[in-house]
Amino acid sequence: MALEIERKFLVINDDWRARATGSIRLRQGYLTASPDSGRASVRVRVDGKQGYLNIKSVTLGIHRHEFEYVIPLDEANEMLDTLASGPIIDKTRYLVPNGGHVWEVDEFHGDNDGLIVAEIELGSLDEPFEMPDWAGADVSDDPRYYNVSLAQHPYSRWAHAAGRAEWDERDY
Repeated sequence: MALEIERKFLVINDDWRARATGSIRLRQGYLTASPDSGRASVRVRVDGKQGYLNIKSVTLGIHRHEFEYVIPLDEANEMLDTLASGPIIDKTRYLVPNGGHVWEVDEFHGDNDGLIVAEIELGSLDEPFEMPDWAGADVSDDPRYYNVSLAQHPYSRWAHAAGRAEWDERDY
């Protein structure tokens, strides 16, 4: 069984940009996404030239079961256009080497514009890693920052977008 071990951090400055070694634009949507829909989310992703079907357990925390399969690009686009619920996640993913790991920095567009998060995949729960100076708060356990949540409750609708300083559950 595939196991993903991933930590997620808010990005606090643009210092990572000069270190990025590549980028790719991603579109993704969810066919099942809510916690009451079962034990897994089912996502379709397009990276411009390839489609993917991803199934991930809906548990909180830094490790989850994950399976991913290549699917035809035209079918992936059709699923995104006709079957995905909520807004489509649109983001640019940058690869940023740091301390022996390659971090993925996701800069969101569209309904989640303004949000930038960094993720690092680890081989074990206790694997050490070097924190880059551009990484801030650890949001690995905060469900608001999961892509599945951003598809249902986009960043642009959070309280900060409405002029309030704090997060308000009514907007989430």
